Amino acid sequence: ITVLDHKFPVSVTGVPGAVGGISWKMPFEQAKVMSRRLLEMWNSGSSDNPETVLDKTYINHQESDVAGGVRARNLEQWKELLDEFRKAFSKADIKVTMQVAEGDRVASRWEMTAIHTGEFMGAAPTNKRLTWTGIAIDRFENGKIAETWMDWDKYRFFEGIGLTR
Repeated sequence: ITVLDHKFPVSVTGVPGAVGGISWKMPFEQAKVMSRRLLEMWNSGSSDNPETVLDKTYINHQESDVAGGVRARNLEQWKELLDEFRKAFSKADIKVTMQVAEGDRVASRWEMTAIHTGEFMGAAPTNKRLTWTGIAIDRFENGKIAETWMDWDKYRFFEGIGLTR
């Protein structure tokens, strides 16, 4: 069970700085499904709405790209990246190969395959079928994903689209 809580200020006479709160339990299986849904948004043809699983304060943490790009993205920046990816890759299919849940976090190991059919990060389309893997760790807050830490095989990906030699 993942325990989620929400704290808020309360005005109580004679009690400075009072805090109220609501806690509820989210079954691990429900959290795993939400993490899987977030990853599957990278699939071609996905029409899932990010706001259904992501908190409005969502932050995606990952190491910078080869061009020294953004290391952390808010919800709007993440949606822009998703849109750029969908325009540049066809037949994208992500498979979750393993998931582990503990506390307020779900870790998912995944494998992605896609065909590079559009420009991405300045790389012209190669029309190659690429495969790469990664791990995402999602933290839940208020029943949604508040943060993701992403680590993925950038070398294999960048090699596939011609950004490494």
